[in-house]
Amino acid sequence: MHKFFTPKELINGDVAKIIGDDVKHIYKVLRISEGEKVTLNNCEGVEYLGRVKSVSKQEVLIDILEELESNNESDVNIYLFQGLPKSQKMDLIVQKGTELGITEFIPTITHRVDVKLKGEFKKLDRLNRIALEAAKQSKRSIIPKVLEPIEFDEVLEKINSLDLLIVPYENANNFGIKTLINELRKENNIDNIKNIGIFVGPEGGIEEDEIERLKDKGAYIVTLGKRILRTETAGFVATSLIQYELSDLGGND
Repeated sequence: MHKFFTPKELINGDVAKIIGDDVKHIYKVLRISEGEKVTLNNCEGVEYLGRVKSVSKQEVLIDILEELESNNESDVNIYLFQGLPKSQKMDLIVQKGTELGITEFIPTITHRVDVKLKGEFKKLDRLNRIALEAAKQSKRSIIPKVLEPIEFDEVLEKINSLDLLIVPYENANNFGIKTLINELRKENNIDNIKNIGIFVGPEGGIEEDEIERLKDKGAYIVTLGKRILRTETAGFVATSLIQYELSDLGGND
């Protein structure tokens, strides 16, 4: 069954309206016709079972049949502070990070970010569209947001609103995410951890001074293993490990 997102403002009683790019996709690519059932999400996590009422080139009307008790979201909120990468790597990071359950992507300007990228990052509309398409494909209950780039100092300010900040670092000494989670479990501090930040440096890596400042704010500096991962890979691995240890990646049983 196909799934679509439409703002709650376009859901009026028992009828919902789909407009924009999805309309063409519905009638021209998917060839969905009147009477077919679909899943509809109000962009805020509420989902409905619906039946297509009418299809035109301007809009698709959906009869709401029932509200669904469905939640495909993780038990934890993961915020990826991603050092700005070159070329199209941010596209891949957003697409796959959405599939893995990341809540929010925060492009970050660190010391080693290519100076050209600081003034050229104008991809928010495109990246948020990628997040939307990935959310549909992976049956997410919310659409992750890609925010405006922030400076490193702003990351330090945001740490206070997180329960945990993890920083994968190639020079970390034999202290990984599994060890960290086990230590937190022993201290009975694990149940209160719901908002987790992951800080990943750009291609050039993270400056030692930046690592020390992150440590001073309570961040945990971890290794992801013996092999050095690219910036676009490190966030995926860290997210997967967190989702496996603290949420439903791999199944609940």
